[in-house]
Amino acid sequence: MRNTILVAALAMLAAGPVAAQGYGVPAGPKLGEMEIKAYQAIPKAKVAVQLTSDTHLSRELRRQVMVRLAQRGNEVGFSGGNVMRMDVTYFDLSGGATRDYNTQGGQPGYAPPGSNPRMDLPSNPIRRRDSISAPPDSPTLRISLTLYTTDGGKVIWSATASCATPSNVAQGTGEAMINRMFDNANKSMIGDAGC
Repeated sequence: MRNTILVAALAMLAAGPVAAQGYGVPAGPKLGEMEIKAYQAIPKAKVAVQLTSDTHLSRELRRQVMVRLAQRGNEVGFSGGNVMRMDVTYFDLSGGATRDYNTQGGQPGYAPPGSNPRMDLPSNPIRRRDSISAPPDSPTLRISLTLYTTDGGKVIWSATASCATPSNVAQGTGEAMINRMFDNANKSMIGDAGC
C-alpha cells in the first residue's frame, strides 16, 4: 500500500506543476474565443451527432450542427458513419444574481399569498478567500465538438468555443458559435467565437 502511494506521488512530481494545476483537463480557449483543431478535413461521409448530455438547449444546438454539416455535403443522422460527440455546457456561477426575492422575509415572488415567510439567509457572502481568481461574473455557454472515425475511433477534427451569455439568449448565441465554427472548419485556428 505504501509503495503504491509513493509511486503515485513520484509520478505527480515527475509530471510537473503544469499537469498538477490542470488536473489532466486541457484548458481550452479563453472566454469569447474558439479553437479548431483540424487534423484532417471533415470527410464527406455520413456523420452521426451524439450528445454527451441530453438537455433542451443541447438538442436545439445539435440541430444547428446537423444543418451546417448537411450544408457541407455530409449525410447526417443519429447513428452510423463517423461520430461527432457534442458537449454543451451552460453554467451560471454568478451567485444567483437573477433570483427573485422581492417579498418580506426573502420569500420568492412565486410563493402564494399567506405562505409562511422564510428565514433570512446569513448576510456573509460565500466565496473563496484565497488568491484564486473569482469565477466569471456572467453565465457561460461552452460547446465542444469532436469528430471520430468509425474505424479505430481516431480524432480527426475538434472545435471548442465559449461565450458569456444570459440564459434567455443562450440558444441564439450557441447557434452563432456553431456557425462560426463551421465557417472555416477545414483549417486549425484560434479566433473569435462569434458571441
